[in-house]
Amino acid sequence: MFFVDTIEVPGLGNRSYLAGGEESAVAVDPPRDVDRVIAAAARRGVRISQVVETHVHNDYVTGGLELARVTGAAYRVPGGARVSFARVPVRDGDRTEIDTDAGLTLRALATPGHTPHHTSYVLEENGTAVAVFTGGSLLIGTVGRPDLVEPRLTEQLARAQHASAHRLAAMLPEETAVLPTHGFGSFCSSSQAEGDATTIGKEKASNEALTRDVDTFVADLLAGLDDIPAYYTHMGPANAAGPEPVDLTPPAVADAEEIAARLAAGEWVVDLRNRVAFAAGHVSGSFNFEAEGQLATYLAWLIPWGKPVTLLAGSPEQLAAAQRELVRVGIDRPAASATGEPSAWMREGETPATFPRATFADLARRHPAEGVVVLDVRRGSERAGGHIEGSVHIPVHLLPRRLGEIPDGEVWVHCAGGMRAAIAASLLDAAGRDVVAVDDSFDAAEQAGLTVRTP
Repeated sequence: MFFVDTIEVPGLGNRSYLAGGEESAVAVDPPRDVDRVIAAAARRGVRISQVVETHVHNDYVTGGLELARVTGAAYRVPGGARVSFARVPVRDGDRTEIDTDAGLTLRALATPGHTPHHTSYVLEENGTAVAVFTGGSLLIGTVGRPDLVEPRLTEQLARAQHASAHRLAAMLPEETAVLPTHGFGSFCSSSQAEGDATTIGKEKASNEALTRDVDTFVADLLAGLDDIPAYYTHMGPANAAGPEPVDLTPPAVADAEEIAARLAAGEWVVDLRNRVAFAAGHVSGSFNFEAEGQLATYLAWLIPWGKPVTLLAGSPEQLAAAQRELVRVGIDRPAASATGEPSAWMREGETPATFPRATFADLARRHPAEGVVVLDVRRGSERAGGHIEGSVHIPVHLLPRRLGEIPDGEVWVHCAGGMRAAIAASLLDAAGRDVVAVDDSFDAAEQAGLTVRTP
C-alpha cells in the first residue's frame, strides 16, 4: 500500500506532497518551512529518503535543500537546472526506489514548458502508474505559465507545455492521479484551477492543452497571461544559489517610540490585523496586509525588495503565522514586531488613524459626483470583464509608485472582494488622502445601480 499526503500552502496557492509506503517516503517540491513536512512524515512513521524538485521555482523559496540536509535524504533536481549546490541530477527516464517493500518507485519524465528543465515524477506501484507529480506542467484544467524564465523563450516554452501535456496523456493510464504544485491561487498558473482533484482521463477531456491544436492553444495561453509578481525575480536566483535555513524565532519587540522612528525613516510598518479592525483604528502611516489574506504574495509584491519591515499583530500566534508565510517568499527576518492593540503602538498623546468602509450601494449614492474618485485596483484581466464607468484603474501592485496619478478628491477604492481595496486604502491613507474602502463583492456593483461597462 502507498499513501500520498498533500501539504497545502494556501497563501501562495501551492501544494507540496509526501508520498511513500510503510517505511520510507519522498517529499515533492517542499515549502521552505520544512518542519511541516517532517511532522507529516512523523505522523506516518516513515523516513524521508528522497527529496525531489520538479523545477527551480520562481514563486517561492524552496525547502528542498534544507529538508535533504536535515533528514539525510538524497536531493534530486532536474539535471538541466543550473544550481550552485551538490545534488543528484535527474534525467528523463530515471527511476528511484521509494519503498522497496511496497514496490514504490519514482520515474522522471521530462516535461519542459513551465521552465526549460521542468521534470514530472510518476509514482509507480509494482510497475503501475498510480499518480504523477506534475509541478508546473499539467495542472487542473490548465498549465503552468511559460513566461517566467526569459521573455524571448515564452512562445517556445508555451509550445513545449502543449507537447509535455500530450506526452503525459499518452504515457499514463487515464486513472492516474494528477498532482500539481501550482494552480490553487498561484500566479505561476496560467489560469486558476477548478476543483482540487483530477486524473489524466479528466484532463484529456477538459484541459485546453489536450483538447486544442498547438497554435490555438499557444495563442490563447499567451493572450491570457497577466502581470508577474515583482518578487518572482528574486525567487529563482535564491533557489539556484541554495536557500539558507529559516529562523522562525520571534523578532525583536518594538515599543511605540521605535515604531514611530521606523516610520520616520521610511521603513514599512505592516499591520496584520483584519481590515475591519485596521479601518477602525491604526498607527498613522502603517499599511494593512491581512494575515488571513494572501499576505506573502501581496506584501512581497509591493514592498521595495530588501526594505526593513516591522510587523504589528493582534496576537503572538498571528505574528508567528505571518513570519512562517513570509519566509516562503524570502522575507526572512522582520526588523521588529509588536502585538496587541494600536493603543500600545502609539506614543502618548497620539490618536489612532481611521477611515470609513462602505459597500457598492453606498458608492452608488455618491457617484457620479464632483470630488468623488472611484479607484479600481483589480488586475487588468479582471477589469476587462467589467468596470465602473468613470473609474480610475491602477492595479494594487502598481499603486505605490503611481499615487500621484490619482485625481484630487475623496477616493473610493474597490477590488473584487475587499482585501486588495484594504491594502490600497491603507497606502492612500498613509499618503494623506481622504479614502473610503469599498468592502464588498464587485458582483454587487451593478445590482447597486452603478453603471458597469464591459469592452
